[in-house]
Amino acid sequence: MNAAELRAVQAPLKQSYRDDPASARIAARAVGRIDQGRIACVIESPHGSVTAGLHPAAGGDGALACSGDMLLEAMVACAGVTLAAVATAMGVPIKGGTITAEGVWDARGTLAIDRTAPVGVTEIALRFDLETDADAATVERLIASTERYCVILQTLRNPPEISVVRGGQG
Repeated sequence: MNAAELRAVQAPLKQSYRDDPASARIAARAVGRIDQGRIACVIESPHGSVTAGLHPAAGGDGALACSGDMLLEAMVACAGVTLAAVATAMGVPIKGGTITAEGVWDARGTLAIDRTAPVGVTEIALRFDLETDADAATVERLIASTERYCVILQTLRNPPEISVVRGGQG
């Protein structure tokens, strides 16, 4: 897809969202099925299913996806798609490259060994290694725009209000 094709696809969407801002609020949903026997959760999507389980540092055998890794994968995926769209809109050819997210979490918190140890990923580094002929200033603008418009990165930087709803038993 080139810049003109991207603009053509996005122009009616942008106009619709300008005309009716409420229509720009897109609902997202994920549902997981609990598999207690494997200490796992199966997430179904239109693109296939993923079974998440315990990380080896928490007692898993590494055969199932780790939700912490999935968080980093979601960040990389979002940053990659966003970068590709921004580069296309800017007319910056990207020959190739990688985006890497690395995170740190403390297993002591997750395993309730130390109540002062945090539960969750506490550090994330996002690295862009791009193959492009663009000059350094253009690459910097590209990465800055990617940071600005990446939904997952911005969600983690500006956490949403989260509520926990206890459903019925059946």
